[in-house]
Amino acid sequence: MLQLLANAHVFAPEDLGVRHVLIGGQRILGLLNDPDDVSTPGLTVLDLDGQRLLPGFIDGHAHITGGGGESGFASRVPPVPVSHFTRAGVTSVVGVLGTDDTTRDTRSLVATAYALREEGISAWCHTGGYHVPPVTLTGSVRDDIVFIDPVIGVGELAISDHRSSQPTLDELLRIASEVHVAGLITGKAGILHLHLGDGKRGLAAVRKALSQTEVPARVFNPTHVNRQSALLDEALELARAGVVVDITAFPVDDEDDAVPAAVALQRYFAAGAPASNVTISSDGGGCLPVFNDAGEMLSMDIGSPTCLAATLKAALAAGMLLEDVLPAFTANVAQLLRLRRKGRIGPGGDADLIVLDSHNDIVDVMANGRWHVRNGVQQIYGQFEKEDKI
Repeated sequence: MLQLLANAHVFAPEDLGVRHVLIGGQRILGLLNDPDDVSTPGLTVLDLDGQRLLPGFIDGHAHITGGGGESGFASRVPPVPVSHFTRAGVTSVVGVLGTDDTTRDTRSLVATAYALREEGISAWCHTGGYHVPPVTLTGSVRDDIVFIDPVIGVGELAISDHRSSQPTLDELLRIASEVHVAGLITGKAGILHLHLGDGKRGLAAVRKALSQTEVPARVFNPTHVNRQSALLDEALELARAGVVVDITAFPVDDEDDAVPAAVALQRYFAAGAPASNVTISSDGGGCLPVFNDAGEMLSMDIGSPTCLAATLKAALAAGMLLEDVLPAFTANVAQLLRLRRKGRIGPGGDADLIVLDSHNDIVDVMANGRWHVRNGVQQIYGQFEKEDKI
């Protein structure tokens, strides 16, 4: 099937102006200056009338099997349905395990990634979870990455958090080296995706790793760096040293010390940190708990992929330019994760696309050449979503 998206204002993520995007099957075939350059039987033409066309979001941190479990078995969050990703503009996702890597494991994570692929989006996952030694499928971090297609790294391994295994520097470095070598062997991401808690040690372990070893800075990928203002400042310094830092698009109350994702991104750019070393993820499906000093849960919210779209809208409302902020949702993530056909609009790339209206709302979403959302209406649901079949 050939499709032509005519009169699209293309942000690839850079601003390319009005172009005409030719799609064949799951790929982008070309960006044309004149729609009359292509004429073939069976061509479907959709006139976007100047609306902005963006690459699909790549959500580098989501609990696709569900998170939670920190206040009893009933607090285990269910898996995230595919439509919850696509209606938020997410066309590619990386699944992680969190605190509960006991009742959940890498097997279920891999199976869920395959299921999301069958339902039309692109999906990968990390092996391991919060704890050391990492929960694996084969018994080896390196073997999981090398031999299991969806597995691209380790994470989210917890540091500076009362729920972590309190890993030593040597333990972190051993895992980081295994991940790095597996990435070299396979061409996969080969990253150690690090959950940051509220602990006073912050990012000290990563600073020590960079100063004392030869492990490349790109291997260390801390997330939730905006959960405290001081932690964000630490992350800015690491970004200057070559670490790609991940901002989480979680809701923030006025009295919290956390920094809203759009504000954190604004601070990042204002500090002059490298534009390519920042990403934004949703923590979709993850538990967002509040603990007291005794480590007891006081309340719990659940992360949503829709926070990504809300963050982009907030950044644009604050006066940031679309071409400046968009890479953190797209091209930067693709570069970190070595997803060579993702994150950009160009010939040979996957047909993962978002259409924004004049209010900066997502109205259309295409994943792998298929429309999942059209005119704000969901077109494709997961097998058990649309009606209660259980």
